[in-house]
Amino acid sequence: MERLQDIVQRLARPIEFACRDAYAHLATVKDLGPFVSRQVVEALADRVYPPAVETDLLTLRQLFADYEAVADQAERKRRLAGARAILDRLSETHPTGEAQGGEEASGPTRVLRSSPVPLAQPLWTVPIRFAKGVGPKRAALIERLGVKTVEEALWFLPWRYEDRSALTPIDRLSVGRPATVCGVVQHCELKRTARRGLTILDVTIDDTTGVLRGVFFNQPYLEQTLKTGVRVMLSGVVSAGRQGWTELKMDSPQYEVLGEAQETPLHVGRIVPIYHETKGLTSRLIRAVLKGLLDQYAACAEEVLPAPLRARLRLSPIATSLAEAHFPSLPADLPALERGVTPAHRRLAFEEFFVLELALALRQRSVKEEVKGIRFAGGGELVEALRALLPFQLTAAQDRVLSEIQHDMASLRPMNRLIQGDVGCGKTIVALCAILIACGSGYQAALMVPTEILAEQHYFNLRRLLQALGVETVLLKSGTGKARAAVVKKIESGEAQVVIGTHALIQKGVQFARLGLAVIDEQHKFGVLQRKTLLEKGYRPDVLVLTATPIPRTLAMTVYGDLDMSVIDALPPGRKPVRTWLFSESQRRKAYRVVHDELQAGRQAYLVYPLIEESEKVDLQAAIQGAERLQATEFRAFRVGLLHGRLKAEEKERTMAAFKAGEIHLLVATTVIEVGVDVPNATVMLVEHAERFGLAQLHQLRGRVGRGGQQSFCLLLASGRRTGREGEYSASRAGSVGSPTSLRRLEALVKSTDGFVIAEEDLRIRGPGEFFGVRQWGVPEFRAANLIRDAALLEEARREAFALLASDPHLAHPSHQRLKAVMLRRWKATLDLGSIS
Repeated sequence: MERLQDIVQRLARPIEFACRDAYAHLATVKDLGPFVSRQVVEALADRVYPPAVETDLLTLRQLFADYEAVADQAERKRRLAGARAILDRLSETHPTGEAQGGEEASGPTRVLRSSPVPLAQPLWTVPIRFAKGVGPKRAALIERLGVKTVEEALWFLPWRYEDRSALTPIDRLSVGRPATVCGVVQHCELKRTARRGLTILDVTIDDTTGVLRGVFFNQPYLEQTLKTGVRVMLSGVVSAGRQGWTELKMDSPQYEVLGEAQETPLHVGRIVPIYHETKGLTSRLIRAVLKGLLDQYAACAEEVLPAPLRARLRLSPIATSLAEAHFPSLPADLPALERGVTPAHRRLAFEEFFVLELALALRQRSVKEEVKGIRFAGGGELVEALRALLPFQLTAAQDRVLSEIQHDMASLRPMNRLIQGDVGCGKTIVALCAILIACGSGYQAALMVPTEILAEQHYFNLRRLLQALGVETVLLKSGTGKARAAVVKKIESGEAQVVIGTHALIQKGVQFARLGLAVIDEQHKFGVLQRKTLLEKGYRPDVLVLTATPIPRTLAMTVYGDLDMSVIDALPPGRKPVRTWLFSESQRRKAYRVVHDELQAGRQAYLVYPLIEESEKVDLQAAIQGAERLQATEFRAFRVGLLHGRLKAEEKERTMAAFKAGEIHLLVATTVIEVGVDVPNATVMLVEHAERFGLAQLHQLRGRVGRGGQQSFCLLLASGRRTGREGEYSASRAGSVGSPTSLRRLEALVKSTDGFVIAEEDLRIRGPGEFFGVRQWGVPEFRAANLIRDAALLEEARREAFALLASDPHLAHPSHQRLKAVMLRRWKATLDLGSIS
């Protein structure tokens, strides 16, 4: 601590001069702020200090951050007094970092009591049941909330806050408004109702300006707590009693008993945190448990972020941030708390992002350092032969991305690349070129997709081209039987050069002879890093990931943060943007007229019904009956076909072949035509019950038209009604356009044809969890961070993570050991960081 004492002495003199000048109303010491900031940063960079010392140093820096700009002499005096108190404390600090007297003195920034738990026992190893005030029964309830350790409990943040800090005199209360009052209990009476066995505790309090009744239901034990003469605070919504507004009461108010030596109240008289609850565990109980945990353990919370980084970004210490996130000091910014954007929330969110981005950066580097032993040298002739077969030329964007892939595949380092682009930009053809490079070099390629229906579609679409090039292609389906056994045998012998199927391709029972390339068609459903599974199987192929629709930037930096990224940012020439119109049920005939006119002009159309697992039978029946009705009525002059997932593979192939050949004019389908169907003559997509689809899914469906030179249309038919004004839409009484969320989705699609814009809007509307569907699909779970709200913070964390690795590639510096340990603990298993230790 000698270095710390040197800095304290160096700061003491100019601050003393500044104090003298402030009280004498003289000009202040020049450049005091930058001087203090420099000294603090040097001190923090020198070594890791205990939380209390670190808090004082960062607070000292904050006090002088804009000191020269402060014109108010009283404010300057307040800051200087705070600075002197901090310097006094620091000057008394022992070499261990503890202040003399065994307790940390309180300063301008909140410091928690020292923990009785030895620092040698990390909080992530302390089971919640062993924490003071918890025990086995309460721990079982807390574990239902996903909290098993003390560390997880400290990071279990409130989901909202209530301002119960302002005390209102009883004579100024207003009926129907929430309020907090403080008074003395004048009367307490417990009553029992005869009929239902209900207990009612009636408590009357007096604050000298008036009286108020507090009514508590089925809480008879409070009779022993809210006794006559006890001073209490009540918080709740004010209502009128039997006597009208002259008799005021609160039903089931929050309460706090105030003793003579009472600390700050916990449940009223402050900004109160509200937590997610579970049966048997109320927010009030969680609040009391967390207050005890913070007092007991927060000072031992692991300080993960390097001190120079925290100082540069003005991030408070972990102990202070946790305390402020749970129990904000007054005065507090309630809207900022509700949005989760206070300095405390920002610091906690930054840590989550920073640790993840550091793991992803290390993961990316470790993949680049692997030696796959494969350098794809052939395949050029096959790629040129494919180009000659295609009825169009690749766009400049496709050529650019293909060059990036060829460069990766020619290297001894493994390729781990993500291709994204809008619907119809030609990702599949680029991936097919990569497959041919692998096959032409003597290796096998696997194309993995999320569902068997998509696997079938890719197989039917690509087989013709690959056969023409002499490349053996097989479709591997689930189940058993001779046909599947024959396909597996071809894969194992190497006879099958291209294998198409679900992720079951790399699971038990399938062994590739020479797997060189894995193309993963994610469609937001495979989750992060299939590479881990491939490595476990003993394969070290190049990996190419395709996305069905553009990914919002924040998700690209998390779910796919370890991949190199290529963007196909141009559509094939000559394509016109698809016009999108929204129709209500009452406008159905108008929508049918658009379809009829296009069919009359010799073009083709799709009509899509929703199909979801929960109501699959009903949905399937609706599609079948819809096709029959349309053939018999509105479109009897045309041939109507039907395509759904329950049809046999041969029937699906026959139906699609007939549609491509123009023999079927109107194809009624479930969402099986979402991906991989390319019929340039199809110019209309009519979507039934459009409000039941996700935005990305609707954009995918819209991408099935507009593939030729003619103007194409996407007609969204929703169960609601338009209002009189343009662009406005509302739910019918019986209808299910329903929520404003559904309307925002549909209107976003009408307004934009840009998949990147739509993806960002979809993420904003639905949130990351629903955007991807289910957790195992790869969205990291955050406790403080929010991918939508904190997008800028995520980018900052990513920059800082990559910058740190540039200066310390293996996190070998002593000051980075704790950070490295935490990163491996949180992400080693998920991101396969086994080689990084």
